[in-house]
Amino acid sequence: MTESDLPVVQLTPGRWGDPEVSVEVPAPALAALHHLGVRRPESGPVDPADRPGLTPQQVAVLTEVVGAEHVATDLTARWAHTRGYSTPDLLRHRAGDTSDMPDAVIFPADHDQVLALLAACAEHDLAVVPYSGGTSVVGGLAASRRFVTVDLRRLDQLLEVDDISRTATLQAGVRGPAAEALLAKHGYTLGHFPQSYEGASIGGYAAARSSGQSSAGYGRFDQMVVGLTLATPRGTVELGRAPMSAAGPDLRQLVLGSEGAFGIITSVVVRIRPRPQERHFEGWRFDTFEAGLTAVRRLAQDGPLPTVLRLSDEAETAVNHPDGPGGVLAIVGFDGPYKPATADVLTAAGGQNLGAESGEAWRVGRYKAPYLRDPLLDEGALVETLETAGFWSRIPALKAAVTEALVKSLSAQGTPPLVLCHVSHVYETGASLYFTVICAQTPEPIDQWRQAKLAANAAIAEAGGTISHHHGVGTDHREAYAAEIGPLAVELLQAVKGVLDPAGVLNPGILLTSS
Repeated sequence: MTESDLPVVQLTPGRWGDPEVSVEVPAPALAALHHLGVRRPESGPVDPADRPGLTPQQVAVLTEVVGAEHVATDLTARWAHTRGYSTPDLLRHRAGDTSDMPDAVIFPADHDQVLALLAACAEHDLAVVPYSGGTSVVGGLAASRRFVTVDLRRLDQLLEVDDISRTATLQAGVRGPAAEALLAKHGYTLGHFPQSYEGASIGGYAAARSSGQSSAGYGRFDQMVVGLTLATPRGTVELGRAPMSAAGPDLRQLVLGSEGAFGIITSVVVRIRPRPQERHFEGWRFDTFEAGLTAVRRLAQDGPLPTVLRLSDEAETAVNHPDGPGGVLAIVGFDGPYKPATADVLTAAGGQNLGAESGEAWRVGRYKAPYLRDPLLDEGALVETLETAGFWSRIPALKAAVTEALVKSLSAQGTPPLVLCHVSHVYETGASLYFTVICAQTPEPIDQWRQAKLAANAAIAEAGGTISHHHGVGTDHREAYAAEIGPLAVELLQAVKGVLDPAGVLNPGILLTSS
């Protein structure tokens, strides 16, 4: 089975993935966690308490747009739409914290209903949070005031396939595996496979400027989008008359990554490619991370690029492959025929081909890794990730600075961490770094991670990296993002929001500080 054949997973509120999938922490890993001071907490999850929601008059306004059967005000539906899947989100969920719970969940059927909902919410001062997959890990679903959630799951159609242009129009609520299944019927693939693939959606990909594991071959999602439709409280914005244009700034790129602050993306036109008839994955060993970094940079700059190209550091390699040959592991994958010239570049850079076994092991286990976080939290471990990107010349110092900041902050709190890192995406001019952090929880794990994350954010800024490569801004990165782009650029974005959303009801506090 390939990524294109995976089913859609209905995520479990407060726990990642398919509830039928049970994952246990291996005994050697448990022993290692105990050496880090990890101990199983005595108490378990707390059930949420309901709170007053919308008034009957407000419910009536929403019902008039979508029908009573598509407005949910019960605790179960609202709790299921509370926050996303960052570790602080999951910890708050376990504590029964309803502070970010929506007051209602509305399920529109099409673009026109989304448009009407936004107009009604603006008129009645109801804040709106768009939702489809719900897989945000940066606080992107926690508005700064009480709100209603607009769930786009009913916008789940493949509207058009243009075989001549090789484009497809997909509604925003189409989930990743469903999009692949719909395109496969026409012989195509989108080629977008982020780790959130089982639960994420087309609209979420666009709103968060997503990047998937196959970005070396297919590109990031924002590179795939050639057109989009945006619903705002003031009307519809249609963008993408042609693949490229010199008619002013590319406003598609202004909307992509806007995280629901400017409007709700209801459909996108994306570039598609023929579905590959063969796939090849293999592992490559390098003596050091520096040697592996040189190898993947050569491929990124001079080619030939594979479809998938990743490089784990020594710590991550040792954790994921404890019985392996040591050094660092690169994963190389091809959609379509194998490229021997890629292997020639890796060999010339000092790489040792480990064959298909390690490559296939990574591919098969790719979507199982997030399932480990919940049992690790059950055991009392703090497990979280963060990512950044920088130019090639800055990558070594950026990696060292973030690692040092995390170790220093968490060690100062009495919980020395294990910090793993890998290069997850490559470009001609630079790459992204993805960090995984594991340590014992303190009695206040949310504040524990907040301190560590602030230290990492400061290190990223000092070392010349960006605050996010593909997770987005949300609330977690909002202040760091503002510092990164500067006050004049923030004012520019606030002006755009003021034009499209003068009442300030769209995802307030996300991406930009609420005015």
